[in-house]
Amino acid sequence: MKILITSGGTAEKIDQVRDITNKATGRLGQVMAEYLLAMGHEVSFVTSKHGLVPQAHPKLTTYPITNVQDLLDTLEPLVKNHDAIVHAMAVSDYTPLYMTDFETVAKSSDLTEFLQKSNQETKISSRSEHQVLFLKKTPKVISLVKEWNPAIQLIGFKLLVDVTKDHLIEVARDSLKKNQASAIVANDLLDIAGDQHLAYMVLSDEEKMASTKQEIAQLILEHLERGQND
Repeated sequence: MKILITSGGTAEKIDQVRDITNKATGRLGQVMAEYLLAMGHEVSFVTSKHGLVPQAHPKLTTYPITNVQDLLDTLEPLVKNHDAIVHAMAVSDYTPLYMTDFETVAKSSDLTEFLQKSNQETKISSRSEHQVLFLKKTPKVISLVKEWNPAIQLIGFKLLVDVTKDHLIEVARDSLKKNQASAIVANDLLDIAGDQHLAYMVLSDEEKMASTKQEIAQLILEHLERGQND
């Protein structure tokens, strides 16, 4: 099986020296990729430049990306020639448009003017005590996968923080339907520590629990192999 994995986290540029990013390390993606490779599958691994990567393997191809636009440009052609995608990357929800000092914003009578601007400086000045950063929502990458390839098996991930199991499952099931996924792996940040990783694989009619990253990888492969045989 040809399996595509996204891992790590994107970074959105404010200027040439500043980014907005997240704390995703790519450890889960690394574990999943190494497990799938060990089981004989071909893996394309899309990850951020600072994310953890699997050990070199003849059936592994790695694609480094930086931001959401990089991810979109890289992912679309790959999705079209893979059997399955495990979309575990922490994708930035917003990208910077423009940053300026608070005083300039306070004097404006129409804040929409800032949505048409972009910073031209290599490094934005830090002289001002307060800065205002305007952000724009990024495309929801997972929602595009089935448009690019309706036949691909899609497994997505949903990470929430300090919620009940019922709420976590409910949100994952909504994502399952909305994105036409075959499964969503739902996890709470408070239940992740090293390789201990409590998660639920949410299907249309059931949930399956895993307690480590290795168990998550095993559940995912079992699910993908069943999908190939259906």
